[in-house]
Amino acid sequence: MIETIKMGRLKWHHLLNPTEQDFTYLLEKFHFHPLDIEDCRSVIQRPKIDIYDDYYFMILHFPNFDKQNTFIKTREVKIFWGEDYVITIGKSHWIVGSMFMEYEEREKNDEEIDVGTSDALLYRILERLMSESLYLMRKVGLDLELINRELFSNRPVKIIERISVTRKNIILINTIFKPQLRLFHKFETGQVSGFADNMEDYWGNILDYYQKMWDMTEDFEDLIEGLSKTFDSMQTNKTNEIIKILTLISSIILPLTFITSLYGMNVQLPLDDWTSAFWLLLGGMFVLSVVMIMYFKRRRWM
Repeated sequence: MIETIKMGRLKWHHLLNPTEQDFTYLLEKFHFHPLDIEDCRSVIQRPKIDIYDDYYFMILHFPNFDKQNTFIKTREVKIFWGEDYVITIGKSHWIVGSMFMEYEEREKNDEEIDVGTSDALLYRILERLMSESLYLMRKVGLDLELINRELFSNRPVKIIERISVTRKNIILINTIFKPQLRLFHKFETGQVSGFADNMEDYWGNILDYYQKMWDMTEDFEDLIEGLSKTFDSMQTNKTNEIIKILTLISSIILPLTFITSLYGMNVQLPLDDWTSAFWLLLGGMFVLSVVMIMYFKRRRWM
């Protein structure tokens, strides 16, 4: 279903859950390239921008949390951008859909919408997408800070889970942002000039947003890698400490076990006829244990 907002001579068309009839209408009404319409039929295409004489076609990806606010998934927005129109295509009420509903409500209330050109409207859409993505990036940063704080707690299973989830999210963000960095550079270099004058500063602002998020992604990658290695080192050290304690206990018990096993044999042994032999052996075993503990401490093994 195609919904439309009129802002003077500018029109914003939004397709939510587009049908084959909608795609046919776009092809016949706006004469878009058939391959662009084919891309609109597909889900999760590679980010790109196609440049034509009278319009541009963009496929952009942005991260978004799932309903449980745990895992990040890829959201896709497709935009046709002409001199007097912008067409956005999506399959859910996401950021672009919410923004369209907001502008639609303002139109119904006869409120002025200060957007004069398709370039300005596209800038508003991209800015909203960037702002929401930047908010998401800050949330990922808070997750990393939480992992850093809990690193020395006694909840290793929880920390492992947090590290794994955050690392998965950061990897996905990287795969989303990396291919599009070159795409947004086309705005600043003039390869994508648009239809209005004096938009260079605005496109530069969009690129600044994107560059900031890309820098944050690289920082987060280094940070999660460092936290993961630190946690692994701590767990290895903790395991080594446990093994060391168990080894020391085994070393102390070993000679005592030998003595008790020796006197548990059904053969004639010294002190068999002595009534105080039990206490003598018990005292000797105690002294031996103390001597071994003192020796281990002197060697700083415990």
